[in-house]
Amino acid sequence: MEARAVKKYIRTSPRKMRPVVNVVRGKSVPEALSLLNFLPQKATATVKLTIMSAVHNLMDQHQDDRLDEDSLYIREIRVDEGPMFGRFRPAPRGRAMRIQKRTSHLTVVVGQVGVEEAVEESDDE
Repeated sequence: MEARAVKKYIRTSPRKMRPVVNVVRGKSVPEALSLLNFLPQKATATVKLTIMSAVHNLMDQHQDDRLDEDSLYIREIRVDEGPMFGRFRPAPRGRAMRIQKRTSHLTVVVGQVGVEEAVEESDDE
């Protein structure tokens, strides 16, 4: 049982987002959200919103099941490069230098603890 949330075209470079994502990878959802509250980076707000979106997607998929938010954990979290915006800046001797404004795509997959092992065991039999 898992759910996914994808946020695209984030105006932060992947190089700045990856240290934030590495802190919460593999953690439980409440622990990850509390860790993000204390990180100084700007990217924490986007990561937090995307994690909460994945949690709400899982809750919407399984409305009849009673899911405990404490039993959810981050199965996969990934930052990929998005398209780059090109800008130009004046340079010496009348030339122009290109500036690359980088964007990111953030993917978060949230799952429930203990469910995957039970599914794999039933498939083996």
